[in-house]
Amino acid sequence: MRVLVLGATGFLGGHLTRLLRAERGILLRTAGRGSGADLRADLATVTVPGLAALLTAAAPDAVVNCAGAVGGGPRELSALNSRLPAVLCAALDRAAPGARLVHLGSAAEYGRVPHGERVREDAPAAPLGHYGASKLAGTLTVTASGADAVVLRVTNPVGAGAPEAGLPGRLAAALRRAAATGPGTVVRVGDLSAHRDFVDVRDVARAVHLALRAPGPLPGVVNIGSGEAVRVRELATALLAIAGSGGHLREEAGGGSARSGQVDWSCADVTRAATALGWRPRHSLTDSLTALWEESGQETAGADGNDKERTAGRTAWAGGPAAGPLVPRTPLAPPPAPAEEPV
Repeated sequence: MRVLVLGATGFLGGHLTRLLRAERGILLRTAGRGSGADLRADLATVTVPGLAALLTAAAPDAVVNCAGAVGGGPRELSALNSRLPAVLCAALDRAAPGARLVHLGSAAEYGRVPHGERVREDAPAAPLGHYGASKLAGTLTVTASGADAVVLRVTNPVGAGAPEAGLPGRLAAALRRAAATGPGTVVRVGDLSAHRDFVDVRDVARAVHLALRAPGPLPGVVNIGSGEAVRVRELATALLAIAGSGGHLREEAGGGSARSGQVDWSCADVTRAATALGWRPRHSLTDSLTALWEESGQETAGADGNDKERTAGRTAWAGGPAAGPLVPRTPLAPPPAPAEEPV
C-alpha cells in the first residue's frame, strides 16, 4: 500500500509516520514544506493543480491529512483547516480518485456538550470560535466530496512530543523549568476545573492505521477519544507527581484559553470506532503523561541548557483553562517577588 501523509512533521503526523514506517507492506511518502518531506509543498497555499501534480508523483493508494493549525487568527486557521481539505479533495478527484482519504478532525467541532454525556458523531456540530469552525468546514468538505473518505474526529491528544500549544505540553515544559530552578518554583496555571477527554497520541496513530486498512465504505465521521472525561486538574496533578520536581501549581483566574474556557465538558462516544475500525484505546492517561515527561526530559538533556531557568523563586506560567493551590510538600521560605514567565 502506498500512503502519502500531509503534515508528517507535526505532533500527530510524527507519531503516525513512525508507526507506518515500521509496518510491513506500506510504502510511505510525506509532503510538506519541511526539509525532511519527500515531496515539497507549502500546504497553506498549495493550489489544486500543484497538489494534483504532487499526487500524480506519489501515486498513493491512500492519503492521510494530518496538517492543521491550532493557533493564529482566522486567516491562519482557515488556510490549513478549511482551505487545504477543499484543495485536497479537488486534487484527489483530479489525480487519484480511487485513493482513500483519512482526514483528522477535532472534537472542538461539537462545541458545548451536555455535562455528563458522551457525544456521538450524529450530534449537532456547533463550534465555538474560529478554530472549531475552521475544523468543521474541513470536515464538511471531506464528507461531502464523494471520495472514499473518513474523518477521525480526535479529542485531546496527549503523549510524547505534545506541543506547548496545548496544556499538557505547556505544563510539562513549565515543570521541566521548575525542576531546574529548585523546589520553590510556583507554576501558574489557569482554571483547571473543566473536563476533557484525553487520548494517547499512539492510539490516534493506530486509529489512522486501521482506517487505512479497513474495508470500505467507512462512516463519514468517527470519534477517536478515550471515552472518559477527566478533570483537567487531575491531569495536572498527575503530571506533577510524575515529574517529582518539587514545584507546585497555583491556579489563577483570567488565564488560559478563552476557547477552552467556553466548554466545560468534552467526552466522546467511541462506539463507532470499535464497530467500524475495530479500534479501542489501549493507553491510560498515566501512560501518556509518563511518555510526555520522559521525552521532554530527553529534549532538555539534548539541548545546550540555554532554556533552563536558574533564578530561585521564579514563577512559571503554564496556562490552562483558576481554584485552590496545591501546597508544596515542605514549607517554603518567602521567595523574592516572582517574575512572570509566560510559555
